[in-house]
Amino acid sequence: MSEAKIAGTRLTGAEIMWATLEGEGVREVFGYPGGAILPVYDALRKFPIRHILVRHEQGAAHMADGFARASGKIGVAIATSGPGATNLVTGIATAMLDSVPMLCITGQVSSKALGSDAFQEVDITGITLPITKHNYLVTRAEDIAPTIREAIQVALSGRPGPVLVDITKDAQQNTADFDFEAAAPKAYRPHPMLRSEHTSVLEAVSLIRSAKRPIILAGHGIIQSGAREQVLALAERLQIPIATTLLGLGGVPATHPLQLGMMGMHGESWVNNAIQSSDLLIACGMRFDDRVTGTLATYAPDAKKIHIEIDPAEINKNVKVDVALIGDLAEMLEILLPHLSPISGESAWVREVNAMKGESAVRDIQNLPDTGHLYAAHVMHDLWHATNGRAVVATDVGQHQMWEAQYYKHEDPRSLITSGGLGTMGFALPAGIGAKVGAPEKEVWVIAGDGGFQMTACELSTIAQENLDINIAVVNNGYLGMVRQWQEFFYEKNYESSPILSPDFVKLAEAHGIPGITVRTRAEVAPAVEAARKHKGPFLVHFLVEKEDSVYPMIPAGSALHEMIRRPEKNPLIETAQD
Repeated sequence: MSEAKIAGTRLTGAEIMWATLEGEGVREVFGYPGGAILPVYDALRKFPIRHILVRHEQGAAHMADGFARASGKIGVAIATSGPGATNLVTGIATAMLDSVPMLCITGQVSSKALGSDAFQEVDITGITLPITKHNYLVTRAEDIAPTIREAIQVALSGRPGPVLVDITKDAQQNTADFDFEAAAPKAYRPHPMLRSEHTSVLEAVSLIRSAKRPIILAGHGIIQSGAREQVLALAERLQIPIATTLLGLGGVPATHPLQLGMMGMHGESWVNNAIQSSDLLIACGMRFDDRVTGTLATYAPDAKKIHIEIDPAEINKNVKVDVALIGDLAEMLEILLPHLSPISGESAWVREVNAMKGESAVRDIQNLPDTGHLYAAHVMHDLWHATNGRAVVATDVGQHQMWEAQYYKHEDPRSLITSGGLGTMGFALPAGIGAKVGAPEKEVWVIAGDGGFQMTACELSTIAQENLDINIAVVNNGYLGMVRQWQEFFYEKNYESSPILSPDFVKLAEAHGIPGITVRTRAEVAPAVEAARKHKGPFLVHFLVEKEDSVYPMIPAGSALHEMIRRPEKNPLIETAQD
């Protein structure tokens, strides 16, 4: 059944929902059925939309999230009422903090039972109000199409984010006339502040022209806006070094000569030192998160600040700026660039920043002698070499996430799928599934720690059922690694509740029909990665790595960017390779 064929006919609310999604270009959804959403599932057989059955509704939200990040399209998650809906909450919050466009559709008890504490009734719109861009409760079949269309518009427009639509069971069952075109939302009206005044542009131009030590801060907005070309044009025209946030990795190529690397708590020391020494910060689509700035009192004290941002609420929220250009990043840079004349040759500032790197910029541990220890850094580095930095990598949260950011050099936008703002453990496996569905032509690697992997390991069954060609790397150090690192540094090595027992992950994968291999030495890493890449279908590699390794450098929470904890000399991964 096609929306074009059924326009103007009478359909059930459930059929209207699918017809509307089809009309909006949705071809895949992630979900889990239940009583209050069963009319929707009954109607699905009439529509050419692929439904991926998850094993837990949290997985549906993370899959929709990963789908959106990898494809640039909206991700759709579906759940029933009550616990089905509440299981989406962590995934919705994850998408909200990272500005990911997602549509969550939940079933609800019949409208006559609302407020009666009926079986599996919960006020999901009230629960999710603080973690969505907007949400809706639909009680009439005729309201489903316009609501779904408006929800998708809201999710994708301006600063993207998740939207929830809660549909009562009677609205799904009742009938109404369906007209896709008539259900179109009003034209998107940008926020009235999304127009930078001409004077602001000229003020920004003046600051840029007069700066001697400028830095571009490249955030997630570069990827969301598709502004890679414009950011590189600005950097190359004026020879401005680029520092990147975690979610900005891949926004500009890691191998670009002006790309410095990641900033912040576990960023490169020379990147943070350059920011602290700068006289101008040009913040492009980033929100000055506390993990980026350290203590605000000492953040870039001599630098003027230009903030280019689509969300007016982010302006002056954390860091007071001198000039704000409010609007889409690519559009704002297109306005700015014609006012800036190119300079010739490498600037003295670029030479100074490159000198800050010294040998520590290499982070190439390819030829270090084999000490008999397998470190997580070896895994990330060798995986990067094997894939030439071109794979889509979905990470969990913790030490492995930071090592991936340090050692896997991302060349392409939408190639790092990771939870930044919320820091959600259990994210990697379902998000990797969504990424593979959203970008089936891409090589996808899931990288998870032993702790986070166990939170959503049930989704191995989803991978097996869908026969998805996904490679999984479980980095197992026997601890909740980042918790253990904080306990080592700040809690007198009291490793309370951070050692974690894990199953044999290879046997767990094999129980799902997924082959796997365990790696214990550095020499085994590259062959195992190659075996995974050659295998058609899912494959799991279990890396048994050094137990008490830490991510360096590290800036303690609330400290200044220059107050870094460095790797001790005694560690086999020498400082020039790790710091």
